[in-house]
Amino acid sequence: MIRRLRRTPRRIEFFQGTIASNIDIGPVRIFDTTLRDGEQSPRTSFSYDEKRRIAATLDDMNTHVIEAGFPVNSEAEFEAVSDIAAATDTTVCGLARVVEGDIEAALDSGAEMVHTFVSTSDVQLEDSMHATREDAVERAVESVERVKEAGVECMFSPMDATRTDPEFLIEIVEAVSEVGVDWINIPDTCGVAMPTAFGETVAAVDAATDARVDVHTHDDFGMAAANAVTGFENGADQAQVSVNGIGERAGNAAYEEVVMAVESVYGVDTGIDTTQITELARIVEDASDIPVPANKPVTGRNAFAHESGIHAAGVIENADTFETGVMTPEMVGAEREFVLGKHTGTHAVRKHLEEAGFDPTDDQVRTVTKRVKEHGADKQQVTAGDVERFAREADIPETEEAVAR
Repeated sequence: MIRRLRRTPRRIEFFQGTIASNIDIGPVRIFDTTLRDGEQSPRTSFSYDEKRRIAATLDDMNTHVIEAGFPVNSEAEFEAVSDIAAATDTTVCGLARVVEGDIEAALDSGAEMVHTFVSTSDVQLEDSMHATREDAVERAVESVERVKEAGVECMFSPMDATRTDPEFLIEIVEAVSEVGVDWINIPDTCGVAMPTAFGETVAAVDAATDARVDVHTHDDFGMAAANAVTGFENGADQAQVSVNGIGERAGNAAYEEVVMAVESVYGVDTGIDTTQITELARIVEDASDIPVPANKPVTGRNAFAHESGIHAAGVIENADTFETGVMTPEMVGAEREFVLGKHTGTHAVRKHLEEAGFDPTDDQVRTVTKRVKEHGADKQQVTAGDVERFAREADIPETEEAVAR
């Protein structure tokens, strides 16, 4: 498969400091599960057209794998997976339990990868599957053998790996490795793993198999992105993510957070066109009807917004003062914003006035700043129209260019 070249130059290197001590990782692959686990978010359902649009965008961005759905689930799901597989250059994956009908449906869909899974924790084996450990191993091995017999790439997940007896986890990993599984996914199904312990689990699995290692992390304690990156630090080649972090319960590791962390902080070129990340987030936000919080990392509307006078003044002088220094809004297709309100300083007000075509004195800037602060203190949003009104009420002259317009 020919991969398209990335479209934007890399960010300049940053100063030495804490970020310089990160462990070297890479190469790194991104497995997107927005259309499968993401759609399992409570009260979320994508239409056929929405699935196709999301998949097309992920494909255009050079995402390494798209898990397009669970083919056996319904005729509509089978059709969506099949059509996405036929229409994209990206590797398309179909999910399947260790059940013959699931495996055959995934193979028949035309997916280039089959992701099969079985519960391995005792609580899920006993109270969900009503099966034994021996049953789980036998069915896992048979399923992997069938996928490999069909000549299709195979990923195996010991579901609830982080709550599984460590010795049994390695036992089932070794069993599927012996029959040629391509990928071992380590799922933190219930989101209970903490980074240090999760890293140890990833390292142990990596040492027990010749297959490539992938991680799937949930955000029940807010650790999903951290655990995904910790997986990379401990030998994982790939992380499963979803756009905006949507998914079961509190969701999955967020596509945008994991991609930008490894690109910006670790300096790994994933090959993904990151300039489409904000657009992708908005597409999924609309389709899922799950709002992106304002303070959401990378794609929230406050991610590159500044109101505090000290921060805004610094960023106007040099964005690296109060932003990361390794990630810019341009890298993710966003724009920097200087918000006017209660905490605004004179630098931001002057910038807004000049951009609106006014030529203020220092005293006039201070006068308008006072008006902006008062307006913001009343919990009123300060708009561009308000700034122009304050400027005219303060008799601030317009520039010649503004008058000519």
